[in-house]
Amino acid sequence: MNALARCLAGLLLGTVGLPATASAAPSQPTHEFVLDNGLRVIVREDHRAPVVVSQVWYKVGSSYETPGQTGLSHALEHMMFKGSAKMGPGESSRVLRDLGAEENAFTSDDYTAYYQVLARDRLGVAMELEADRMASLRLPPEEFAREIEVIKEERRMRTDDRPSAKAFELFKAMAYPASGYHTPTIGWMADLNRMKVEELRHWYESWYTPDNATLVVVGDVSADEVKALAQRWFGPVPKRITPAAKIPLELASPGERKITLHVRTQLPSLMYAFNVPGMATAQKPRDVQALRLISALLDGGYSARLSTRLERGSETVTSASAGYNPFVRGDSLFMLTATPNTHKKKTLADAEQGIWGLLDELKQKPPSAEELERVRAQVIASLVYDRDSISSQASTIGMLETVGLSWKLMDTELEDLKGVTPADIQNAARTYFTRDRLSVAHVLPEVSAHE
Repeated sequence: MNALARCLAGLLLGTVGLPATASAAPSQPTHEFVLDNGLRVIVREDHRAPVVVSQVWYKVGSSYETPGQTGLSHALEHMMFKGSAKMGPGESSRVLRDLGAEENAFTSDDYTAYYQVLARDRLGVAMELEADRMASLRLPPEEFAREIEVIKEERRMRTDDRPSAKAFELFKAMAYPASGYHTPTIGWMADLNRMKVEELRHWYESWYTPDNATLVVVGDVSADEVKALAQRWFGPVPKRITPAAKIPLELASPGERKITLHVRTQLPSLMYAFNVPGMATAQKPRDVQALRLISALLDGGYSARLSTRLERGSETVTSASAGYNPFVRGDSLFMLTATPNTHKKKTLADAEQGIWGLLDELKQKPPSAEELERVRAQVIASLVYDRDSISSQASTIGMLETVGLSWKLMDTELEDLKGVTPADIQNAARTYFTRDRLSVAHVLPEVSAHE
């Protein structure tokens, strides 16, 4: 599952008073240490309930894959539940289920992660099971033969048979001409058809090593007890040499790219993407915070500009969105989508003109201090609300560490967002919203052969 840029929920508009208090509170006790085999461990204390979340993050995902071998990271995620030295296929899940634990896993462009949420006194069980499959995954050929068919069906259901997902997959492949981010996380069907279990064995042995992983534990625990458990269960797992992984960088000015896609849809739609840096690659971190606020300024609820100007104002579009994920290990995209208001005889060209009107306005005139403060309050409120969950805290820590950043950003980003000025917004718009960074997709209803 890809990690996507979060849109602000409308219900957060009523909580704009929250951030000032929340940001002033001291940060939660967070501890970090590294085992002798290279496993990085981060513990964040949250003693509100006798519950803990344990996550293991591996630095490997679809952006690490090469042409002809796509989908390996996601397929290996599935196979991690199919047996190890201590457990047969599916047994670890049954053990956790009997303990009342919640477990799952996810794969993205940049990482693969496994997690359990359970009572604090059962943490050792989760660690024992994770350490066992880190050290001794079995990969039975008969299990792989069954599971690869499950993965193919997942691809059909989630991508091939979903017009919007299929269009976005092809659009993303165009929008990232130089980096591994053009690879779909689930892999291309041709590669799934020819995947061998031996490839998964090599992938596992290459990347699933302690020194390429991070253990994150958040909840009603202390650093000392987590360290003792980590030493007991993960300490004996031997380290191995991990292949070098280069940061996914994009071309500085790829040039404007366009694609027309015909899919099973009733209405035309538009996708825009500008190649922009992520937090890990930005020369000016302030630009990243500015792009985050621009995303919310355009698409941050009922009073955002896309809604007020293009949906309810000119009625050019029936829906529109903006999104930006800065927390990737390479360069990122600033995305805009829109559906023209065909009832008002509006076209894709009208939608494009409307979007460029908003972007050009940002370049020519910075937002007012009042508008920026409103948007900033929404973004900060969303972050504070989100961090109330121990699972969200753990996921943020693991994601930041795995993409090459630091978990400490989650304790400083509120102040970083507060430092953005209207002039920063204008400068970011002028720098990144240019034609030579732009990918455009026109998504149209399928036409019949005689048409």
